[in-house]
Amino acid sequence: MTAFPSMQSLVQTYLEERRSAGFALEIPGKLLMGFARFSDQRGHRGPITEQLILDWVQGCARRATPFTWARRLQTIRPFARFCLRIDRATYIPEQTIFGRAKRRLTPHIYTDREITDLLRAAGQLKPEGTLRPATYKTLFGLIAATGLRLSEALKLRFVDLDFARSVLTVRQTKFAKSRLVPLHPSVTAALSRYAVVRKRAIPAEPKSFFFVGSSGTALPKSTVHHAFQQLRKGLGWKARGSHPFPRIHDLRHTFICRRVQLWHEQGADIDHAMLALATYVGHAKVSDTYWYLTGVPDLMAVAGRNFEGFVESRRRRPSE
Repeated sequence: MTAFPSMQSLVQTYLEERRSAGFALEIPGKLLMGFARFSDQRGHRGPITEQLILDWVQGCARRATPFTWARRLQTIRPFARFCLRIDRATYIPEQTIFGRAKRRLTPHIYTDREITDLLRAAGQLKPEGTLRPATYKTLFGLIAATGLRLSEALKLRFVDLDFARSVLTVRQTKFAKSRLVPLHPSVTAALSRYAVVRKRAIPAEPKSFFFVGSSGTALPKSTVHHAFQQLRKGLGWKARGSHPFPRIHDLRHTFICRRVQLWHEQGADIDHAMLALATYVGHAKVSDTYWYLTGVPDLMAVAGRNFEGFVESRRRRPSE
C-alpha cells in the first residue's frame, strides 16, 4: 500500500489532472480544498474513510440540510475514486445516502420594469463621474440582453467584441467550449458607448479585460455580487422564485424564458428554435434549455394554450 500524502496535495494533484482534461471545476475545487483542509487539520493520514466524509459533509455546511449534504457528497465521489488508485481501502460513498444532489429551483423572472430600474440604479452608483456606474450598468444590461453567465461576461476582453459585425466571442465557457453570440444593434451601441468611456478612464489593449474595476484589473465575481446586493436592497425587490433573493443569474433565466415565451406566442417551431437557443446560451444539452418550459408557470400556461389550439384544429379538420 502506498502511503497517503497530505489531503491538500492529493486534491491539488486531482484538480490539475481534471483541469488539464478541460474541466474548470471552479466551485467543486473550492469545496474539495475545504475538505482537504478539514482532513489535514484533523491530522488524518491514510485512505479516505466513511467517517471522515460524513463528518465533513454534515459538520461544515452553514445550512445543514440533506440537499446540501448530498451536493457535498457528489463533489467527494469522483475525488475518492481518484484516491482509490493510490489505496484500495479508500471509501467510495453511495450517492443516494442523503437523497438527490440536484434539483431545479424556480428562478425569479424579472419584469421589464425591474430590469429598467436595475440599470437606472446601476448608472447612479457612487462615486459619481467614475467608471464604476457605467461598468455595472453595461454589465447587467449585457447579461439581461444576451443571457450570458456572469463569469462569461467578466472574462470578455476587447478582442472578443466585433462591433462592426455585432458579434462577441465567449471563450472557454463552463464546458470548455467557445461560441459566437450575435448582438442586437441596441446592445452593440451600448457596448460601444461603454468602450469609449472605458478607454477614456483606463487605457486598454486588445487583450485587456472589457469590464474592470478602478485599478484596471478584471472585476472579481464577489465584488459584482456585493454591488448587486446593494442595488437589490435599494430597489426593495421581493423574490418570486424559490431562491431567497433575486440573483444576477436570474437575468439569464429571464432572457431565456422571455424568448421561449415569445416563440410560443408566435407559434414558432419550438424544436428548431430551442436547438438554436441552447447553442446561443451555451448549454451543453438542449434538455437544460427545455427545462425552462416546466420551471416557470407563465411558460406552462402558454404551452397549454398552444396545445388547446392544436387539439381544436384537429377537431375541425375534415375526416380523411
